[in-house]
Amino acid sequence: MKPIHLLRALPLLALLIASPAALAASGPSVGGIPLEFILFALTLLGVALLHSHTLYVALSGLAAVTLYKLIFTGFKFGSGLLGLGLHLQHEWVTLANLLCLLMGFAILARHFEKSHVPVVLPKFLPDDWKGGFVLLAMVFVISSFLDNIAAALIGGAMAHQLFKSKVHIGYLAAIVAASNAGGSFSVVGDTTTTMMWIDGVSPLDVTHAFVGAAVALCIFGVFAAKQQHAYSPIIKNTHAHTHVDWARVGIVALILVLAMGTNIVVNTHFTEISDRFPFLGVAVWVAIALTIKVRRHDWEIMPETFKGSVFLLSLVTIASMMPVEALPPASWVTAFGLGFVSAVFDNIPLTALALKQGGFDWGVLAYCVGFGGSMLWFGSSAGVALSNMFPEAKSAGQWLRHGWHVVLAYVVGFAVMMAVVGWHPHAPHKTAAEPAASSATH
Repeated sequence: MKPIHLLRALPLLALLIASPAALAASGPSVGGIPLEFILFALTLLGVALLHSHTLYVALSGLAAVTLYKLIFTGFKFGSGLLGLGLHLQHEWVTLANLLCLLMGFAILARHFEKSHVPVVLPKFLPDDWKGGFVLLAMVFVISSFLDNIAAALIGGAMAHQLFKSKVHIGYLAAIVAASNAGGSFSVVGDTTTTMMWIDGVSPLDVTHAFVGAAVALCIFGVFAAKQQHAYSPIIKNTHAHTHVDWARVGIVALILVLAMGTNIVVNTHFTEISDRFPFLGVAVWVAIALTIKVRRHDWEIMPETFKGSVFLLSLVTIASMMPVEALPPASWVTAFGLGFVSAVFDNIPLTALALKQGGFDWGVLAYCVGFGGSMLWFGSSAGVALSNMFPEAKSAGQWLRHGWHVVLAYVVGFAVMMAVVGWHPHAPHKTAAEPAASSATH
């Protein structure tokens, strides 16, 4: 990585530790910043610099932070090995869901690619740069009702075929951005919006994130599509003998339907147990098990996919150990900043803290924490999943250099959303609901 690329990444890392008032000073610190935050920042710098050894860097960072907390500060639920065990018990559902989804959706993407749907797709797409834009728009729409990991992998599978395996890194960044933006305005499109829904936020309270997301799509979509067209144009003709393998399409559909259906049913009727078992991840693998005899699954991709999944799980686990007890006061400035923080810090604990604190405009926050992770390849699960398919994307410098339009789109989309919709903070929904329920009983 060249020095200029590292310099571009440093502001994102600085935002992570820019609010000491929000940190719990429970152990040694440097300049008021807890030492575990510095260890996390060094891990992220290592990922940015040593992109050929990201797994080992992440595992080393996880080991360092865990050892530090065992010796010095303890964990949120206790100290020593008991505290570590309780912490992992609290986080295991999130980690298990991520692992199952990343591994399962990798198989889904291979079935989709081998179904030949991407090969016949050019018949329905423009054969210039607008074809690449339409593909990104399709990922955007798909992600609004499916998991963003699945949407990104489907987009990657289509791009792999449509552009003869030559996919520009800027376009890969755009696929991730489209999947994250598309999920930001739907409570079934992203983990963070689903968390809001489970916690009592109305699905209608996040829909105005569509304004910022749509504007962002128009910006990064056009730039990325033109990058891709100049790098490797879309194939113009399909072979006459190519036929769609409908059995593989059926496997893809079954996996997606079970995943989406489980997500809706559990979060609608069984919210009290939704955080006790990885229902979503298990549903994906039930579908895979049911279709073993229909078509052979590409098990040979599992080792590399597992490595990429462990990388993300390591960063998520480190983030869960950080002593963040509160966010800065709720405001549009805070929400905007959280988008940049999401590029290097897991957005799940950030969303949990925002829900606990209250006072945010949930649609604006959903746009920020959902779309913000697209600015770096390891900033979202969709980015990590796609980089498993395209290893050349595992470079923070190249991602920032060629995917600069994602950062621009985030800023412009936010500005337009604030100008059109504005900032309308919601009172803490649980606190607001309790007096109403209490008065109804008198």
